Amino acid sequence: MKVAFLVAPAGVEQQELTDPWRAVTDEGGTPELVSTTDGRVQAFHHLDRADTFPVDRTIDDVTAADFDALVLPGGVANPDMLRLDADAVAFVKGFFHAGKPVAAICHAPWLLIEADMVHGRTVTSFPSLQTDLRNAGATWVDEQVQVCDAGSNVLVTSRKPDDLKAFDTAFLAEFAKASGESA
Repeated sequence: MKVAFLVAPAGVEQQELTDPWRAVTDEGGTPELVSTTDGRVQAFHHLDRADTFPVDRTIDDVTAADFDALVLPGGVANPDMLRLDADAVAFVKGFFHAGKPVAAICHAPWLLIEADMVHGRTVTSFPSLQTDLRNAGATWVDEQVQVCDAGSNVLVTSRKPDDLKAFDTAFLAEFAKASGESA
């Protein structure tokens, strides 16, 4: 399974990138780091700079057809930057239109709101996004992980780094179902 991890050039919460990445590789999948610019992305531990990671491909060089699934890590600045990039928003929409699974954690649902892909969906997120999600037509729940198949694809959402184990387990199971593999 080939999984895109979409992040901005700076601001991704490192643990929300590295834990799901490791989960994909542990299951034999192939993760690719996609960003809006070439080079390296700067990750953060909350507000402190953390490690940098090399970009595999830029948003200009990919489409949803290149991947089996999409993971959207959080951090506050990461999805905020991405939702201002029309190509990033179109890339996310492509997964929904193709019926491919998407997993988003923490503040990443901001990007889903911008892509207009949460209306009628049941989701969770970092609590500060609940009003934004409700205003965009979603039903927000305060759960470790939420799996919603009430749309064109499966959408897995989670609240925060403390929920990563549940998030990883849920999205791996859903990605495996979508690709016909066992998790």
